[in-house]
Amino acid sequence: MTTPTRSPEELAELADAYDEQGYVLVKGLLTTEEAAAYRERSHALLESLHRDDDPTWGSAAEAAMGRMTSLQHLHDAQFYDAAYTRLLTDPRFTDVVAAVLRTPNVQLHHTKMFVKPPENGSPFPPHQDHPFFPHEDHRVGAAIFHFDDAPDAKGCVRIAPGSHTEGPREHDPEGGFHLPDFPQEQLIPMEAEAGDVLFFTYLTVHSSGVNVSDEARTTWLVQYRDPEDTLIGDAHTQSLGQGLILAGTDPTGRAHQR
Repeated sequence: MTTPTRSPEELAELADAYDEQGYVLVKGLLTTEEAAAYRERSHALLESLHRDDDPTWGSAAEAAMGRMTSLQHLHDAQFYDAAYTRLLTDPRFTDVVAAVLRTPNVQLHHTKMFVKPPENGSPFPPHQDHPFFPHEDHRVGAAIFHFDDAPDAKGCVRIAPGSHTEGPREHDPEGGFHLPDFPQEQLIPMEAEAGDVLFFTYLTVHSSGVNVSDEARTTWLVQYRDPEDTLIGDAHTQSLGQGLILAGTDPTGRAHQR
């Protein structure tokens, strides 16, 4: 059984909150049963692929206060399992993205699966996603699907509400683009339950903590954009599936030109 799509009034409220705060946490977008199934698929997929590369940022050591941490990840899970492909075009998801982008047209940028292992799952220091793939109109965002519960002890995402309104910030390129001087007190834990999805703009400052719990934290990140927005330069253009239309159409006809 799937949860119903949201009414136009509900979607309008989500869009207004997204505009004002730079994020919105949508509760129960997936059922707990669906989230559990995706969690099982995600862990099985990582195990089958024998992925042992660790994407932990060098600057994460400071956020982890010197402790050794680790992280598992996988780009473009939809190319390994059709279940993720179906999720990319699920109206429960694309209706919200279309609402917050204020366009019926939704285009994929890329996806990443992240599993923070128990007891030492790596953090991410404060940063915007903008430096990695800047666009002219900043109509780019992210959705984090939670496939299991994500309390603060699991290193949940932390958001600085309203931080998107100040536009692009100067990031330190050492150890991964990050904001070493960003005030930690402005970052609010976005504790979530299995099935919740956190949407935020690529100008919203965010981070995540160390997973110090005895359970893994499993998420799937989907970066989306308005297809009429234009990438500046050629950064991050090699992601598989980039340009795929998830809802609506591409009015520009340039999907394969990035």
